[in-house]
Amino acid sequence: MGDSLVTVIVIILAAILLFVFPMMTLADRTDDISQITVQSATVSFVDDVRETGKLTQDKYADYVQKIESTGNKFQVEMELQRIDENPAKKTANEQSTIIGESTYYSLYTSQIEKELDTNGTIYLKQGDIFSTSSVNESPTFAASMKNFFYKVTGNSLYTISGEHAGIVLTDGQ
Repeated sequence: MGDSLVTVIVIILAAILLFVFPMMTLADRTDDISQITVQSATVSFVDDVRETGKLTQDKYADYVQKIESTGNKFQVEMELQRIDENPAKKTANEQSTIIGESTYYSLYTSQIEKELDTNGTIYLKQGDIFSTSSVNESPTFAASMKNFFYKVTGNSLYTISGEHAGIVLTDGQ
């Protein structure tokens, strides 16, 4: 009886070592590849908007499709900080004086999506700041396996994300 119990335990441990841990390693590598894909797609998307000065519905849809091709669902957050320039006031002696400093006002994801749905394109000015971040909404297979075996990571933690921001380099018009 004692020998058969030890044999069953050894078989279970061997199955875990031969199948479960390699599967966890493979799932971790899949998450690593997804992380690289999401980060590079985010950088490419933001840089394209910065260089052209335009954010279009097609660019945004392509970006979302590219990051979701990893097999995960993402929450995309965008922020557009538009510069509100304060022009100089001419005086009688031909000198310009600044009335005040330029300020930024922000548009966030829901406002940007609404404007894209309405107009199809958002034109940006040189000096505007555009940023995007994406975080996966549901746990990946690797995170689920870690939760099952380790009970450490928790369900609210994300494993795949990408973010990038920058100043718009040219006027979109």
